[in-house]
Amino acid sequence: MADLTVPSAPVIRSATTEAPATRIALVVAAFGFLSLFLFLPLVEVFLEALRNGPAAWLAAISEPDALAAIRLTLLVAAIAVPLNVVFGVAAAWAIAKFEFRGKAFLITLIDLPFSVSPVIAGLVYVILFGSGSLLGPWLKANGIEVLFAVPGIVLATVFVTFPFVARELIPLMQEQGSSEEEAALSLGASGWQTFWRVTLPNIRWGLLYGVLLCNARAMGEFGAVSVVSGHIRGLTNTMPLHIEILYNEYNFAASFAVASLLAGLALFTLLLKTLIELRFSGGLAPSRGH
Repeated sequence: MADLTVPSAPVIRSATTEAPATRIALVVAAFGFLSLFLFLPLVEVFLEALRNGPAAWLAAISEPDALAAIRLTLLVAAIAVPLNVVFGVAAAWAIAKFEFRGKAFLITLIDLPFSVSPVIAGLVYVILFGSGSLLGPWLKANGIEVLFAVPGIVLATVFVTFPFVARELIPLMQEQGSSEEEAALSLGASGWQTFWRVTLPNIRWGLLYGVLLCNARAMGEFGAVSVVSGHIRGLTNTMPLHIEILYNEYNFAASFAVASLLAGLALFTLLLKTLIELRFSGGLAPSRGH
């Protein structure tokens, strides 16, 4: 007689086989590490900034040199970020949509600021535009100031931040391919129409993500800017440089007050970044692979 026993369903095993205690221990260890090296220092910055009360905090960030540093930081970011957007979109479009000789070398150049110390980047600009360089005498004769002025700070900031937009867009655009652009062109759209109506809408959230990261790095850059700025109070000090000067002068309350403002800007950027990831995770997923 045939066996009519219904076979039991296969047991589906979890991909993670660690015991619950092990998983809890790993989570606790991760949160403990983050608390010790990230959350507690950040909380300490705000506590020290408000130690003498809100009035002292407001006085520290409204002091003339502090206001000048804030304005310069925002100015540099306002110049560097749009420049990096233009470069990043152009580079990502070329790398993702076309095949050409030197493509791998271009990708390597984009990654260069990730591997070069910002201080070295600043020294490069000193060598290029300093008084002892080939360009130095010509710049001086024509009254053009690069070093120890806003142009040098912008150039240094652009150098250390230009990979962020491109590196967000390249994998996203490679994942999307070029079929939609080719369809638009075949229907009679011009190159600019294809870019504005097809390419840009497809990359808008990845672009915004890259802009936020680029802006955060631009406002917090220290090493390269420190070399080319000259540390002129009220003129060429950005917020990170102003914080360092106040701290070295043992003016801890004022230094932490300005630091808390810079940290607040960073947290705001992080909040926007997180909201974008939560809202548009599907559109950003391909760019997370790099």
